[in-house]
Amino acid sequence: MKKKIFVRAPVLSASGYGEQSRFALRALRSREDLFDIYIQPIPWGQTNWIWNNNEERDWMDARIGETQVLLQQKALQPDISLQITIPNEFQKMCPVNIGYTAGIETDRVAPIWLQKGNEMDKILVVSNHAKETYENTVAKLQTGEDYRLETPIEVVHETTPLAQNTEEIIGFNPRHDFNFLCVSQFGPRKNFNNTIKWFVENFHDKEVGLVLKTCMKGSSRIDLDGTEGRLRTILESFPNRKCSVSLLHGDLSEGQMKALYEHDKVKSLINIAHGEGFGLPLFEAARCALPIVTIPWSGQTDFLSYNDKNYFAAISYVLKPVAQETLWEGVIEQGSNWAHAEEGSYKMALTMVHERWDEYKQQAVELQGLVNENFNTETLYEGFVDSVLGDSIMNTSEVIEIL
Repeated sequence: MKKKIFVRAPVLSASGYGEQSRFALRALRSREDLFDIYIQPIPWGQTNWIWNNNEERDWMDARIGETQVLLQQKALQPDISLQITIPNEFQKMCPVNIGYTAGIETDRVAPIWLQKGNEMDKILVVSNHAKETYENTVAKLQTGEDYRLETPIEVVHETTPLAQNTEEIIGFNPRHDFNFLCVSQFGPRKNFNNTIKWFVENFHDKEVGLVLKTCMKGSSRIDLDGTEGRLRTILESFPNRKCSVSLLHGDLSEGQMKALYEHDKVKSLINIAHGEGFGLPLFEAARCALPIVTIPWSGQTDFLSYNDKNYFAAISYVLKPVAQETLWEGVIEQGSNWAHAEEGSYKMALTMVHERWDEYKQQAVELQGLVNENFNTETLYEGFVDSVLGDSIMNTSEVIEIL
């Protein structure tokens, strides 16, 4: 008998959580003999919604419409809820409740995550970093007793569709022949100011470029103006530089992103974010054999390191408290630490990749093979389905009405 699964997730969001949600739907849809899928979309911050006009979007829209009708009629009684969001938003709403989260970029989770997590029947996370951080966090009750996560937690790695062909990015032709690429949101958690500033200081007198595929929140004209303003503020201190910094703003298709990673003038991806739940741009670059410069910490190590070997240019880092302006009640709380890339190590790694690019390209080709082998789409779908249908959580017949 099919299981009715209610997916509450930012399935239409142009964000990391959106990609994670669509991966989950693809995995469930690969076994429509096992699931009847119902979808309730939720927003993710202030990010745009995807604009794709394809079969997958048509299917999602149809499932969202039917779900909404059933909810209004109070006629939907699913067996399982799959809630894809940050854990402080988890709710007990079905006989079986599964929380699926990208986890956290810091070294501990908020106490509310433990409480909400213990209301779930299972938690799924996208990386070993997220799992270990969840399991290692201990909160103190008013009685002085330790409070920990007791719910089973599993790692289910994700993947994104890989375009078969590239698509032209109209007008994209960097000035220099050797360019580093950064695909990231323009914000404090991504350590974006230092990404740019330290790059310019390092290549001030060299014909090297930095391409920034970024935005603050979305792809609007207002966002473009704000992003350009921030970038000008950083660069005005370097008026006579030879290196270039280019802004690539707005939505790109999967084929255009593939073209960006494989462009003959784009030689390496850099990321000195303070931490990643998984790190999808890093993952996509690895699949395209683009050399990578990053820190050996947080979610990206699951696909960038094998058998204690780093297949990227590793930057030294130290764990230090998160910045006050990035505190987020219920998510990133006081006392949390995250990684701070060391300036000298970052600059050295950039120089090494620039001067010995052929060596790092060969390393990237080796990494591409490992990623393709270990992150096979069919295997990941199968693993996700197995986690959702785990025997340990499917032995209840309780019926709960969704509010």
